[in-house]
Amino acid sequence: MKQVFPLLFLFFFCTSGFSQEGPWIELFSGKDLTHWKISENPTSFSIENQLLKVAGPRAHAFYAGPVGGADFKNFELLVEVKTMPKANSGIFFHTSYQESGWPEKGYEIQVNQSHTDWRKSGSLYSFQDVKEVVVSDEEWYTYHVKVNGDQISVALNGKVVMEYDESDDAKRTSPLGLKRFDRGTIALQAHDPESVIYYRSVKIKLLEE
Repeated sequence: MKQVFPLLFLFFFCTSGFSQEGPWIELFSGKDLTHWKISENPTSFSIENQLLKVAGPRAHAFYAGPVGGADFKNFELLVEVKTMPKANSGIFFHTSYQESGWPEKGYEIQVNQSHTDWRKSGSLYSFQDVKEVVVSDEEWYTYHVKVNGDQISVALNGKVVMEYDESDDAKRTSPLGLKRFDRGTIALQAHDPESVIYYRSVKIKLLEE
């Protein structure tokens, strides 16, 4: 019996509701911006005490590394963030590099507790918006983003604040009923010079396509 219980526990753990997809992979080294391609104003992103500091005029850091060929379809994302007062940022997915402007492809998940924009953290920007502030500036908190087929959800510190079904939204489909965007890379946003944000971890888990 001393040997059976651990085996039974292991079997239960591996066959229960826990994801059996790929492992969590860190996309940010904490040392430099290797594998990230920054548009428009590269000085808006810097490394400070092993954190990614975002502060400066509009820019976007696009993941361009080897994980998944920087071309993700179905995945989970864990991002650890700290915003300073009045800061605004965003986490983009299913996007692609562009030299300037706001990314035209994909979705943005809002990062904002106290900026004047009424769309708050967890919003799928302009598609499924969140008005309630559920986390605080100057404190670390975690985004858990799940993208699987037509389903997108965002949890902040474990609390689900946004769920969206792309197939139910005509704004994201073509006249032929095809999805406009269904894969791409991850990007982090520098919104404006008065917005200061810190990221300390950006982890992805690839799911089956």
